[in-house]
Amino acid sequence: MAYHHGIHIVEQTSGARPLTDISTASIGLVAVSADADAALFPLNKPVLLTDAAGAVGKAGDSGNLAQILTAISDQVIAPVTIVRVEEGADDDETDSNIIGTSLADGSRTGLQALLTAETVNGIKPRILGVPGYDNKLVANALEVAAKKLRGFAYAKSIGAGVTEASTYRGDFSARELMLIDGEASDFAGSAIARALGLRAKLDQQIGWHKTISNVAINGVTGIDHPRSFSTLANDVTDVSILNDADVTALVRLDGFRFWGNRTCSDEPLFAFESVVRTGQVLQDMIADGLRWAIDKPITAGLVRDIVESINAKFRSLKAQDRIIGAEAWFDPASNPAEALAAGKVEIDWDYTACAPAENIKGNQRITDKYYANLADSL
Repeated sequence: MAYHHGIHIVEQTSGARPLTDISTASIGLVAVSADADAALFPLNKPVLLTDAAGAVGKAGDSGNLAQILTAISDQVIAPVTIVRVEEGADDDETDSNIIGTSLADGSRTGLQALLTAETVNGIKPRILGVPGYDNKLVANALEVAAKKLRGFAYAKSIGAGVTEASTYRGDFSARELMLIDGEASDFAGSAIARALGLRAKLDQQIGWHKTISNVAINGVTGIDHPRSFSTLANDVTDVSILNDADVTALVRLDGFRFWGNRTCSDEPLFAFESVVRTGQVLQDMIADGLRWAIDKPITAGLVRDIVESINAKFRSLKAQDRIIGAEAWFDPASNPAEALAAGKVEIDWDYTACAPAENIKGNQRITDKYYANLADSL
């Protein structure tokens, strides 16, 4: 053994690690455009755009890709992943192309190609839609894709009348989907395209804890087939009926905005868009932030560092008013000796997400008491 005369320094790396924020303002969509620039928009390949407005000129005139990019750019500058598909000989073939599949060579098409976007481009799309082509079959496929990506999808609520649109909502049960009634006047799919852009804008400027409801939308000039609407909750209007059915509506109110906070969840705990996205963000944030701990020796110090890393992030999110509160802990009952010896560590945490102020109640009373001091004011 070599003889060391002096001070021997060993670098220690214990202690809590910061959990960093994850990027959520990333849009993913499938579009149809037969004459788009094939070099920029190859078929069935996830293409990442960092400047959607700059790509409008190469998006073609057929289909609605150019209009979608413009509608998104009206709201935000954000990463947009696009998968372009061919328009089929009929609607069924177009639907099939949009929904996509896995091919024998391992490649994927349509919506399935969005699942590979992070591997291809380094950014996971988290805000999903298929503006203008989101019929029931496509909306069901969007639900599935959103679950796999831990993203959130927006789709059109189909139905000419309020009853039909409300009934349509009953065909879905996923917390990762919001249905939107109403269409802006400029092109088919305009409302959904603008919802994608608005969601990304809110993520950038406010946070994932704010729903898309009651925020001004840029670029809308009118609504096709407008519904009756009032901000008073006790007024029975078309929009109130839609909201009661968990359908968000496009309304005119100091400009144009979406009105509604609800998802299609069959679990009441995840009724609000903001709650769903909070849960998704916390999962990914903690999973990404604890990669440093994987394969380290299981010791009391490691467990303390993991728990404190999570709780430090929770305190930061609470201070930013992005959550009401949260706490992580190590439960000995869930971590018996044989499990720890087998390399398994279980950490628990709970959280309270921010619910939107969906129903603000005011009590108005008529009284004659203010006449009592009338003489004093003369």
